[in-house]
Amino acid sequence: LRYIPPGYLVMEKCGPAAGWGFRKSVMYASRASAHELKVLVDSLKTVPRLAQSPEVKAMEHIVEDAVKKRAQELRTLLQRHNYRYYVLNEPEVDDFVYDELFRELERLEEAHPVLRTPTSPTQRVGSPISSEFTAYTHRMPMLSLQNAMEPESLIDFDARIRRQLPTLEPESPLQYVAEPKFDGLALELVYENGQLTVGSTRGNGAVGENITPNVRTIRSIPLNLESTKRPVPKLLEVRGEVYMRKDDFLRLNERRDAQGLPTYQNPRNTAAGSLRQLDSSITAKRPLRFFAYAMGTLEGYEGPVIQTQLDVLDALRDWKFPVFRDIAAHNGPGLVIDYWQHMLDTRHDLPMEIDGVVVKVNKLDLQNQLGQVSRSPRWAIAMKFPPEQKTTVVRDITITVGRTGALTPSAVLAPVLVGGVTVTKATLHNEDEIRRKDIRIGDHVLVQRAGDVIPEVVKVIVEKRSGDLIPFVMPTVCPACGTPAVRPHGEAVARCGNLVNCPAQIRQGIIHWCSRGALDIDGLGEKLVDQFVTVGYVQTVADLYRLTHAQLTDLERIGDKTAQNLLDAIEESRTRPLHRALFGLGIRLVGAHVAEVLASHFCTIERIATATYDELISVHEIGDKVAQSIRTYFSDPKVIELLEKLRQGRFVFEEIDNTAPTDAIKGKDLTGTTWVFTGALERFTRDEAAAIVKGLGGKASGSVSKKTSVVVAGPGAGSKLAKAEALGVTVMTEAEFVDHLGID
Repeated sequence: LRYIPPGYLVMEKCGPAAGWGFRKSVMYASRASAHELKVLVDSLKTVPRLAQSPEVKAMEHIVEDAVKKRAQELRTLLQRHNYRYYVLNEPEVDDFVYDELFRELERLEEAHPVLRTPTSPTQRVGSPISSEFTAYTHRMPMLSLQNAMEPESLIDFDARIRRQLPTLEPESPLQYVAEPKFDGLALELVYENGQLTVGSTRGNGAVGENITPNVRTIRSIPLNLESTKRPVPKLLEVRGEVYMRKDDFLRLNERRDAQGLPTYQNPRNTAAGSLRQLDSSITAKRPLRFFAYAMGTLEGYEGPVIQTQLDVLDALRDWKFPVFRDIAAHNGPGLVIDYWQHMLDTRHDLPMEIDGVVVKVNKLDLQNQLGQVSRSPRWAIAMKFPPEQKTTVVRDITITVGRTGALTPSAVLAPVLVGGVTVTKATLHNEDEIRRKDIRIGDHVLVQRAGDVIPEVVKVIVEKRSGDLIPFVMPTVCPACGTPAVRPHGEAVARCGNLVNCPAQIRQGIIHWCSRGALDIDGLGEKLVDQFVTVGYVQTVADLYRLTHAQLTDLERIGDKTAQNLLDAIEESRTRPLHRALFGLGIRLVGAHVAEVLASHFCTIERIATATYDELISVHEIGDKVAQSIRTYFSDPKVIELLEKLRQGRFVFEEIDNTAPTDAIKGKDLTGTTWVFTGALERFTRDEAAAIVKGLGGKASGSVSKKTSVVVAGPGAGSKLAKAEALGVTVMTEAEFVDHLGID
C-alpha cells in the first residue's frame, strides 16, 4: 500500500488471500478524498491478516496526517472565500464550489471531532439556545455621540474644538475624518492573541451583553486575525456596526412572505433583533454583516505606529476587517459639509442604510487632549440626515380597529419612494389630527418617514387642492362588527365597545398575545393568524392551545415540519411568566411594566381578576384609570370564560412566591421609602428584591423621580441610573443593598 499525494492510493499485489477477490496481481490507483482514505484504511484493519501489517499501520499514519492537512487546507480556503465575498465583495468561486468545500470540511470534522476548532468556518452555524445573555464590562466605555441636525452645526463644533485646543494655530485648518453613520447595532469584538474571545453589545456604554455565540455566526467578522503587513496584537478591541444590506433584507422578507410568516419592518431593527437571539442558530440564518470603524484597547502591538483615525482604519483593513472604502481626511469643516451633502445625495445608492455622517478629529493625540463630556467624546459628532420628504396624493382614508377597540384612521397614498422605501400608507393618528391638518381624500400632501421608519403626513399642499374635496368624518360604528363607536370624554380616539366578539379585535388580540413582549410564540405571525381566524380554528387565544397537527397541515403552505415547529412554540409558551401572560391579554392601559407591577403585587391571576378598585388603587404606580380599566376587563363574563378556557387548554398562569426572606432583617424598617431596581442583579431577581423592600414596609417603583429614596443598580443599568445621578438620588450596588439590610 502506498499513498501518493494529493489523494492517490496505490494498492500493489493484492491477491485473493488478502480478501479482495482478485485472481491475479493488480495495481490499482484511485483519486480519493482524505476522508475516503481514512474509511478505506479502517476497512483494511478489519481483515485479520492485514490489521497488524506494517504496511497498513504505515498507511494509517499517512492518512491521519493527510486528514489533518486537508482540514487545515479547507479552513484556509473557506476563510479566504468568506473574506473575498463578505468583505471585499470580490468572490473567486461560485456558491456551488464553496458549498462543496464546506460540506467536505463538515464531514471531516464530524468523523474526527479533534479537528474541530473554535475558529473553523463550520462553527458559524450557531449553537444551542442560551437561557440568557451575561453582562460584559467594557475595558473602555463605548461612548455615544452628540447629534447635529443641520450641517451648519459643524461650524460651531469646529469653533468649540479650537477653543479647547489653545495651542492650535488660528489659521491652521483642523483635519477631520468623515465616515458614514451606519444604521445598525453597535458591537465590540475582543481578540486575545489573535483569537476572537468576546462579542458584546454597547449596552449602557460601560456594560453590554455578551453575545459571542451569535457574533461568531457573522461571516464578515474574522474569527482569528492574520496579516502579512503588520503583527497581530496580544489584545485588540474592535468597535463597529452590525447591519443588514437592503437587498438581503428584501430577500429575507420575500422568503418569510412565501412561508406565511410576518415580514420585518426595516433592516436596522431586523439586524438588532437577529443579533440578540438567544438561539444563535437563528442568528446564523440571518444575512448579517459588519463594518469596523474604531479601536478600543490595544495592547502588545509592535507594528507601524497608529497616530490617526485613518491609521486605525488602515490597521483594521490589514487585519481583514471590513471597512467602508469611501473615507478620507478633510481640512476644515467646509469640506466635511461637502462630504455630508455628497453622502446625503447618494445614500440610496449604497447597499446599506445610513442615517448621517460621523465626524472625528483625525489625530489621536488631539482626541486624547479633548477627552469626553458625560457619555460623549468632545472630538466627534454625528451629523444626521433630515427626513426625506416627497409629495403624493391621498387616495383614501381607511379605519383600522386595534386590539383595544381603538379606531385609527390611515391615509392610503399613491405609491411614492421615500427614504429608499415605497410608501403607500401613513397613519393619521386620530380624528383631531385629521382636523388639525385638514387632510381630505384627493389632497396633495407632503410625506416623510419619521425617524426614517414610520410614514407620516407632514402637511397638506393646500394650493393644489381642488374646490370640491369634502372634509373627512370619522365613522360612528365599528367598521369590523357594526357596534357603535364611542369616544370617551377627554380621550382622542373613538373605540368599539364590543371587547370580546369584534373580529378585528380578536385578530389583533391574538397577534398581540403571540408577540415577543407577551407570550413570544415564534413563527405565528399575522398571515397565519388570519388563516386561523378565517377557517374558524381560532376565535380566542385559548383556541391556540387546542390546535392539532392535522389542522395545521390542512392549511396552505404549512408542511409537517412547520406544523411541528409551531406546535412546539405554542407548547413552550404555556409556562411564560405571569406578567407576560397578563400583558398578552391586552387589557387597556396595562402595558408591560404595569403588568409586572400587578404580577409582583398580587402573585396570581385569580387575585388580580378579583381585586377591588380600592385594592388596585393602593398598589404603587396603579392609578385611577388603570384600576378602572382592570375592573372593567375582569368584570366581563366573556373574559372569565376565556380564562377558564385557557386553563382547560393546559395554559399555566404562573403563581409568584413573593415571600420575602426578611426573618434575618426584621430590625429594618423601610416605611416611607421608595426603591428602584435597575440593571442585572445577581443574587435576586428584581421581583424578589422588590418583595424584600415591600416586606419591610417600603415601596418598589419602576421609575425614578425626586421621591425615589434609593436606586439599586446592577450591571447594564442605563437611563434610570443616569436620572438618579442627575437628581442626586442615593445609588447602591446590589452588594451594598445586601449589606444595608443585613441580609445573610
